Amino acid sequence: MQQRRWMILVILNLFTFMATLDGSIVNVALPSISRDLNLPLGHTQWISSIYLMAICSFILLFGRLGDIFGKIRVFRIGTIVFVVGSLLCGLSGSLATLIAARIVQAIGASMTMANSQGIVTDIFPANERGKALGLVGTFVSLGSIAGPGLGGLMVSSLGWESIFWINVPIGLVAILLGARLLPGDIRISKKSIDGAGSLLFAGFIVSLIAAILFGQEAGYGDWRILALFVFAAAAFAAFLRLESRRDEPMLNLNLFRNPLFSLSILCGFLVFVSMFCYNIIAPFYLQSILQLSPRDAGWMMMIYPLVMVVVAPLSGAMSDRFGSEWLTFLGLLLMVGAQAGLASLHAGSTLVRVGAFIALLGLGGGLFQSPNNSLVMSTVPRPQLGVAGSVNSLIRNLGMVVGIAVATTTLFGVMSGRAGYRVSGLIPDRPDIFLSGMHVVFTVSASICVAGALLTGWRLLTRGRRGGGRSESESPGAPGPASGESPVSGERSSASGESAGSRGPAKA
Repeated sequence: MQQRRWMILVILNLFTFMATLDGSIVNVALPSISRDLNLPLGHTQWISSIYLMAICSFILLFGRLGDIFGKIRVFRIGTIVFVVGSLLCGLSGSLATLIAARIVQAIGASMTMANSQGIVTDIFPANERGKALGLVGTFVSLGSIAGPGLGGLMVSSLGWESIFWINVPIGLVAILLGARLLPGDIRISKKSIDGAGSLLFAGFIVSLIAAILFGQEAGYGDWRILALFVFAAAAFAAFLRLESRRDEPMLNLNLFRNPLFSLSILCGFLVFVSMFCYNIIAPFYLQSILQLSPRDAGWMMMIYPLVMVVVAPLSGAMSDRFGSEWLTFLGLLLMVGAQAGLASLHAGSTLVRVGAFIALLGLGGGLFQSPNNSLVMSTVPRPQLGVAGSVNSLIRNLGMVVGIAVATTTLFGVMSGRAGYRVSGLIPDRPDIFLSGMHVVFTVSASICVAGALLTGWRLLTRGRRGGGRSESESPGAPGPASGESPVSGERSSASGESAGSRGPAKA
């Protein structure tokens, strides 16, 4: 049954790639969409923003539903919803219909994102889990980073509709394979859905992301932006209070009492903030400063995901054998060096030097992502795998949003200071002003990675003082709290915490 497990992973990764790709690929197509639909360019930003908003709003709910009704069942439904949403996006003829279709697409994406890591942790034994999660991390990063390059090639050749329609044939193939290969679920429980918690969390996410996005245009001192931040804080506080008092919460806050889980989640957030600082700034530098064509700039940016394709599975396999914490620490240190190198670039930098720093960033990201995913998911009991996976995906998407905000706010803030007036774009014939802002952005980004490295180093130091060695959940072949026999093998899991009425997994 080992081969079947890896085939299932291919299906999961196809949708992981498409769902994350659609969060970044649309940005390249916005000028074409604006022209074809006769829209102001500022209005088209919502086509991209509403997708991230909807994913972040629904992802915890669908993680909870996966734990209640079955992660594979929710994943299956999500694949169909995502493909339908993608088809509707390509057929849209107005901003309203395109935004509505993007919401449908995002709902499907959140259903798959929330449960894919839980399914992987469920069906793979502990000695293969790091490698499997490493491949998931590879496709997450591929989707996140490959958007600008791949989108530029598709839009210039086939039109903006193609970035949505490409999901349809790939998605249909994955759905048909899933119908044949995906096993039945282990039904964990028949608990209630936390409707009030879902609404509070959605209110928190929508107001927070709206405040971040509007703040980039109006300034974060505007009273309306401040009001949105206050509402977001109030909604989040009410959500935490409600969840702490419910017998069956949407988000079990006890997850965060595990320092390994909490620290790994925090480091993952910091890395995605840093990654999207690079993702926003690099295209401007390559095209406006080095004068590369959009296509050549896209190929240059593809160095990052290509390096990750090679490194992430290897680091996942290494984490299965040697443990995850040292690999995450090394990956963060390499990312610090890469971001510092990017901060040193200038108008005369050679493409070899630029490509070397981009490759180093991909190497660090590849070493970090797979072991960190393994750390997150290996510390969680089986009945909470869906929620843990959705929290991991939520943090990733929030990191993208915050990274975009940090990069643009820092860039234009520094440029405005140098120019002596408010700047919201590149200034013709003043590359020096852009480079000043870029240097500060990459310095901030490197500092964010330093913070992650310090946290990981502190964890390693304190673990050594406690007696060293790997934790049980990291030991090669150890069952860990979330392992047990795979549903693919058709044998009953013995994980603690399952309800008395749980049935065994379906036979393959």
